[in-house]
Amino acid sequence: MPQRTPDRSSPVTPVRSAARAWRVLGVSTLAFTACFMVWMMFGVIGIPIRKALNLNATEFGLLTAMPVLSGSIVRVPLGIWTDRFGGRIVMAWVMGLTIPAIWLLSYATQYWQFLALGLVIGLAGGSFSVGTPYVARWFPRSQQGFAMGIYGAGNSGAAVNKFIAPAILVAFGWTMVPQVYAAIMLGALLLFWFLSATDPSHHSAGSVSFAEQFKALNDPRVLRYCQYYSIVFGGYVALSLWMVQFYVGEFGLDIRVAALLAACFSLPGGVLRAVGGWLSDKYGAHSVTWWVLWVCWICLFLLSYPQTDLTVATVDGPRTFHIGLNVYAFTGLMFVLGIAMAFGKASVFKYISDDYPKNIGAISGVVGLAGGLGGFVLPIMFGALMDLTGIRSSAFMLLYGVVWVSLIWMYFTEVRQTAVMGKDAPAAPTFAR
Repeated sequence: MPQRTPDRSSPVTPVRSAARAWRVLGVSTLAFTACFMVWMMFGVIGIPIRKALNLNATEFGLLTAMPVLSGSIVRVPLGIWTDRFGGRIVMAWVMGLTIPAIWLLSYATQYWQFLALGLVIGLAGGSFSVGTPYVARWFPRSQQGFAMGIYGAGNSGAAVNKFIAPAILVAFGWTMVPQVYAAIMLGALLLFWFLSATDPSHHSAGSVSFAEQFKALNDPRVLRYCQYYSIVFGGYVALSLWMVQFYVGEFGLDIRVAALLAACFSLPGGVLRAVGGWLSDKYGAHSVTWWVLWVCWICLFLLSYPQTDLTVATVDGPRTFHIGLNVYAFTGLMFVLGIAMAFGKASVFKYISDDYPKNIGAISGVVGLAGGLGGFVLPIMFGALMDLTGIRSSAFMLLYGVVWVSLIWMYFTEVRQTAVMGKDAPAAPTFAR
């Protein structure tokens, strides 16, 4: 009789454990999508707020970036608390704290009120550093990359925001958007709490301190990964916030059409992250990141060119030619750029898992913080450049320069390290005669 107990339980436990793991992954991804949708909210409702408050481009950039600032700063402590207390309780607290601020946003009337509430709402952006280790620990090591890729696809909340918010804004006014989003966040919180689970074995009795995490910045490789991630994630966040108003101003589109076209960048930039992880597993983080940066460089070079009227003296007199991207070519390039950034977000974390297998959490927290800060600084710089030059495409000029710096850095630190002569060089290919 004592020998029968393991026989009855052993076939059931793995099945139940696997089902629970997939349930946790599904409901966590849903919660992260809702958080990211709220995090990007100012990218749409900021347009009528800008008109009501008569903000310049720099002030608008600061308005959209405030949630990104707080969501970036809290990533490191939230990651530490997730190790200590578990992802379920930390994620629930993060979502719950944002709900009152989201609701109160509809009653704000002054610029400082929007900035202050934006800081609280930004806590939702820290959910990435909570959910990533939370879902990963429910899966064996061979499936953790895939699980984190599915969870990371919650970045597509930026695209969901562009579908939902404009429709509510046009039908009921912008003040209804925060109220609806507060209800969505509450519903997502309840679903997450009742369908997720806690495993005490996933908790860590001791965790690294903040100072120990930031010591990683002494490693030049970590600085390089921070630079890469500030482009592929920080640039993604910044452009997701910036593109709706860009379409409205540059092409004179209705806000609903502008948001739909902007989603052509945000949607692939979120949902294809898992594909980028698969490519990084197959071809290596270096190869994927190298080609991602080159694709970004080409796209940003073309996107940077402003609408130009060129007058040329011909034998028949002056003739004027117009040079510039139309809305279709522009959207196509943004679609390609979104795919490249999705692959890059995954490849940077593949670098980390390859180089720092024993402290991936600490390194990913610092790199994630750098990426988030990039998403905070870039919209402000976009606005400052637009106020200074009057050229809307100056935002892409700035990103083009940042990618150029990263390509040069990567070439001298990684590409040139490959030996082409001597004993360390790869063997020459042989050909059949």
